[in-house]
Amino acid sequence: MDGGNQSIVSEFVLLGLGHSWNVQVLLFMIFLVLYLIIISGNIIIILLIITDPHLHSPMYFLLANLSFVDMWLSSVTTPKMITDFLRENKTISFAGCMCQILFVHVAGGGEMVLLVAMDYDRYVAICKPLHYSIIMSLQSCIGLVLTSCTTGFVHAMSQMTVVMQLPFCGSKEIDSFFCDIPLVIKLACVESDNLDILMNIDTGAVAVTCFILLLISYTYILFTVLQSSKTGASKALSTCTAHITVVVLFFGPCIFIYVWPISITWLDKFLAVFYSVITPLLNPTIYTLRNKEMKKALKRFKSYYMGSKGNT
Repeated sequence: MDGGNQSIVSEFVLLGLGHSWNVQVLLFMIFLVLYLIIISGNIIIILLIITDPHLHSPMYFLLANLSFVDMWLSSVTTPKMITDFLRENKTISFAGCMCQILFVHVAGGGEMVLLVAMDYDRYVAICKPLHYSIIMSLQSCIGLVLTSCTTGFVHAMSQMTVVMQLPFCGSKEIDSFFCDIPLVIKLACVESDNLDILMNIDTGAVAVTCFILLLISYTYILFTVLQSSKTGASKALSTCTAHITVVVLFFGPCIFIYVWPISITWLDKFLAVFYSVITPLLNPTIYTLRNKEMKKALKRFKSYYMGSKGNT
């Protein structure tokens, strides 16, 4: 079926974010800088967590995996978008388009479950502190990461199985900077309304389930800390503010793109940029600036690097 599809439509045309040459040059410079910050910022977090013994704990193990997934998610779409700003012919092959869909949904589905795992870590640390080391063992953390990877892969394949069977024989223009399921479905030579609903239900099942689990967990955390001290509310918020911020930034665009689509072109493009570029950019900033241990680790890394450089 794959070969049959490609014999009819071998490539798609990405309309991108702008049409003016001056605007595209400006966007090229902006997104190139943002992408370099995303890669360097998340690599720094991963290196700090690997090299600093003070960060060898379940929370930071999960954070390192989140940084890796963020880099993956952004790298699936952003480099292609950046190079297309300087190209007149913004095309992507059928195989390339399908790969973008696959990897975006593997990373997106995996990150949803990973955020739930990070929330579960905070729940155990606050609500069951005496059992924390037993519950959040290394084996448990590895199991949570593998669960997130498996969920993302199964979710992506369930959608790819449908998309790969669609006949594409009409328009080849995708009004965005990367291939995504709602936009690709519109190009199929079939009635797409019911298919859109099916895909939204598929994605919504993962997103809504994860979001409900997050809400339940935070409710337990808040009640637990409120019962243990008079300043419980402020302590709970200070402990989990960074994670709550990341959850809102990630799930917000996902809900409006896949679960409750708005179908306004400029807003869809903005949400896609936010989902694939801004969120991976903000995650390292949020976790570094709002986390005392990360800031201390960064200072130790700087002092060690500067000290060793001075000795040489």
